[in-house]
Amino acid sequence: MEKQDQNKSIIETLSTKSQIKQLVYDNTLSAFQVLNEVLAEVTESSNTALSKQDERLHLHYSQKGKFNAELKVAGDILIFNTHSNVFQFDRSHEIWKTAYVKKNVLAGYSGIISVYNFLADSFKYNRMEDMGYLIARIFINKDNYFFVQGKRQSGFNYTTLGSKKLDKKSVEEIVRASIQYCLDFDLLVPPYDNVKLATVNQIHQTISDAKLRTGKRLGFQFLSDDIDK
Repeated sequence: MEKQDQNKSIIETLSTKSQIKQLVYDNTLSAFQVLNEVLAEVTESSNTALSKQDERLHLHYSQKGKFNAELKVAGDILIFNTHSNVFQFDRSHEIWKTAYVKKNVLAGYSGIISVYNFLADSFKYNRMEDMGYLIARIFINKDNYFFVQGKRQSGFNYTTLGSKKLDKKSVEEIVRASIQYCLDFDLLVPPYDNVKLATVNQIHQTISDAKLRTGKRLGFQFLSDDIDK
């Protein structure tokens, strides 16, 4: 390719794909700001309703910088994280079969807001080996259309890109569905055979600072197949 053709290709890419990615990033960051507003409002309204209840039942919200927020719900913590990069789906993804994306391939670029569920004690006691669970991912594109990807959760109804634009009402529905899910998602006793052996180091850690690994499901991980079914 000649220099002139290369320069033309660079300019075209910057003015199309790169510009779209910047728009997606801006939309995702704006959505995360709305999310923080909703988290603060849900916390306030819930705590008002719980004013005469045990204070340990109260919600606690905190924003952790530009890309992270936390919501403590009883014995759980919901971590909301937005990525600083923009992504495209692999060619096997169902998104490419939608009429909306077929009409405009650039609509397939998305920002991501992830929602994780951890045990509050994992952070309180600094149990670095404890596991969390990815319960939802919110994808937002250049037109501010979005969809939610999760696994078996009730309440995450927005599953098709191009059918709904993100607004404060839908963000609130996602937040409340996330809260309900983590409250319904109980800590299970691990099978006896899985914990019948322990190292001396594990016992010392357990005695000193309660670091024996804990999670709501024994051995769950942040894998793609955890959210596709």
